[in-house]
Amino acid sequence: MLYPLKFNAIYKEKIWGGEKISSILHRPTGGLKKCGESWELSGFDEEPIMVSNGFLAGNSINELVEIYMGDLVGEKVFHKFGQVFPLLIKFIDAQDDLSVQVHPDDTLAKQLDEFNGKTEMWYVIQAEEGSRINMGFERHVQKNELGKLVQENRLEEVLHYVPAEAGQTFYIPAGTVHAIGRGILLAEIQQLSDITYRLYDYNRRDAEGKTRDLHVKEALEAIHFEENNNTPVAYQPQRNATVELVKSPYFITNMIDFDKPVEKIYVSLDSFVLYICVGGSASFCYDDNRTESLSLGECLLKPASMESAVIVPHGTCKLLEVYVP
Repeated sequence: MLYPLKFNAIYKEKIWGGEKISSILHRPTGGLKKCGESWELSGFDEEPIMVSNGFLAGNSINELVEIYMGDLVGEKVFHKFGQVFPLLIKFIDAQDDLSVQVHPDDTLAKQLDEFNGKTEMWYVIQAEEGSRINMGFERHVQKNELGKLVQENRLEEVLHYVPAEAGQTFYIPAGTVHAIGRGILLAEIQQLSDITYRLYDYNRRDAEGKTRDLHVKEALEAIHFEENNNTPVAYQPQRNATVELVKSPYFITNMIDFDKPVEKIYVSLDSFVLYICVGGSASFCYDDNRTESLSLGECLLKPASMESAVIVPHGTCKLLEVYVP
């Protein structure tokens, strides 16, 4: 019988990374000095994410999708995505500014023979004083003008910045120019894609004195100039309730902020459900007397075949609840 799955994360060193994934989320990053990303769950076969608990430990998520199909991910999800898990879940620690970038939408990605585009969202876990996030532009910008600003090293003149605070949610549809600023620790939920087009990287150099590649031509093709998504998601926090943060064609994400047991009934979803702990800890209780722990910085996948559960907080807990619509 399928059960709630936990996974061994993959940790990635980045030029802009830091030590918060280790120091705040208490993850075993292997001593990386600039650990920028913790890949918690991913459908990429090139870097398979392995189950860490129970009798399925050592199997990758895609191997389990192939074996259990709709019982694991949901019938509609399996019909649409086949044997590939459709999301990528990360924690990101930005000790320095990430590049200003954009991701292609599904249409452009398929023209490039990629699996799909990249729409994503962020939930800010911790933000230092003065930290900020770039999202979109201050005003309407046309393609030719933006290309000229990039060429003249003046892109920041038109970027829209938002002060970052813990608890904020940002929805970043494909085609939106964006950047995570220094001093921010966040959870990222996205389509399964790793296509990034950099517009600007602050002219910084690595330890060997080299700059990172820019992809200005590709970025200008990917940007949705007719749209300008530049504000955080507005939501009203509510204790001991499930509050919707983001509803997109690719994923729905809710916040559960609770200090009392929460009963969940899943029979109408036809999807796996991911729980990402962004505060406190809890026990995920199922099959009458079985439990799985969930603490800050951990993820848990509830298989689609599991119809109900009770989540019991240890004090106060905050969980992101993610599934495919």
